[in-house]
Amino acid sequence: MRLRLLTLTLLLAAPFSIAAERPSKEALCRACHGPGGGKPIMALYPKLNGQNEAYLIEALKAYREGRRKGTNAMQMAVQSKTLSDADIEALAKYYAAQP
Repeated sequence: MRLRLLTLTLLLAAPFSIAAERPSKEALCRACHGPGGGKPIMALYPKLNGQNEAYLIEALKAYREGRRKGTNAMQMAVQSKTLSDADIEALAKYYAAQP
């Protein structure tokens, strides 16, 4: 019984611990969007925590490719050019999992 309970606990907890793992490029985002993406340093910077993963992927790729325009597009273009597709996917997964 104890083994089943332990196994079930580990299986249920595993997706959350994997999803919340901090990507190596997270420091780039943290500088403006704050820890966990939830405390931007300026009110005009959006919160990233809890955002839709697919939306974050598309937004970062659009910034990187120069397809996204707007208030912070120049800053985001510079930052996102350093990100690979794998980096973008890891960041999106991380921020989507943040409370």
